[in-house]
Amino acid sequence: MIDLHCHLLPGIDDGAVDMADSLALARQGEADGVRAICATPHIRHDHDVRIHELPERLAQLQWALDEAGVLVRALLGGEVAETALAGLDDDELRGVSLGGGGRWILLEPAPGPLTVSLEDAVRELERRGFDSVIAHPERHAFGADFFERVRGLVAAGALIQATAAAILDEHAGPTLLGMAADGLVHVLGSDAHSARAGRQVALRAAVDALESVPELRPHLDWIERHAPEAIISGEPLRLPW
Repeated sequence: MIDLHCHLLPGIDDGAVDMADSLALARQGEADGVRAICATPHIRHDHDVRIHELPERLAQLQWALDEAGVLVRALLGGEVAETALAGLDDDELRGVSLGGGGRWILLEPAPGPLTVSLEDAVRELERRGFDSVIAHPERHAFGADFFERVRGLVAAGALIQATAAAILDEHAGPTLLGMAADGLVHVLGSDAHSARAGRQVALRAAVDALESVPELRPHLDWIERHAPEAIISGEPLRLPW
């Protein structure tokens, strides 16, 4: 499995505190069957993430993983805030594309209910040669037109990334399973920040939970393997349903 959304890089945003914390997160993933993790620091105004430094930071992390015998690949990425998009040029966007594939951008909606501005951001990315993966939509499910907005994002060409732990949550889970039945869950991410608290790097239980959705059962391999592999390779994707 590939974790497409994880704050794995140490000491760069509100994610892993230090290298020991990063290694502990990666070990969680390894134990769960995750073999690659996109390190996706926040690219937004309240975090001083310097995109040009990310390749070197990633190389240092991979060296530490190899030295520790952790069989997980750390991949390039970034969680690009909708509100920060206008300030990034195309080279910077390629520098935070998922897996370094140069195509897919993990896009974080602005706080509050989803609005047409997020769909505009998806279309702007498409105009510039990029595709979008929408991060953790379940955080915005309180909007009265939430499902309509998510359908609009998918119609605009975006994929929807559900947070694995949220699928198992008693509050967020029913909404996400309803989205899945409606064809609106396409890939998973842990959105883990630290091994010391909060969500773990774990996807397997969420994949198993999606098996309870009859509409998705024929497509679990696409969600678990095919789509994430295509995303990190920078390949186009077509929904199989």
